Amino acid sequence: MQLPLDAEDLVPHRRPMRLVDRLLSIEGKNGVVEADVSSDCPLVDADGVLESIALIELIAQGYAALKGYLDRLENKPVRQGFLVGIKKLVCLEPAKVGDRLKIEIKTLGELDDFAVAEGQIWCADKLVARGEIKVWIN
Repeated sequence: MQLPLDAEDLVPHRRPMRLVDRLLSIEGKNGVVEADVSSDCPLVDADGVLESIALIELIAQGYAALKGYLDRLENKPVRQGFLVGIKKLVCLEPAKVGDRLKIEIKTLGELDDFAVAEGQIWCADKLVARGEIKVWIN
């Protein structure tokens, strides 16, 4: 599979709730995902600002795209994941309609069907948010 790769093939989410657009790169169990903030996103407010709750969802979907790619490499179907915990979410800058965001995902640990991952969301050279998630993969 040639990168970059459309996230639609890697995550179970569909529009309008699929927020990530492309898997750009992967190194081991870490990767970079891209998302374009569009005006038709249901998590954009009336002023065109992406709601802060969407930032943790971007990290979770970024991790899902990474796992989906790794599953497909092993000829497995893309599995569903469920966000079961959020730790240390820090929002530093607003993301707005028209922004192209890069989500850097680092897998911190995996045990059976559970995983912990860290994400950083960037808009150009500005760190928008960072946080840690816990996911159960079904």
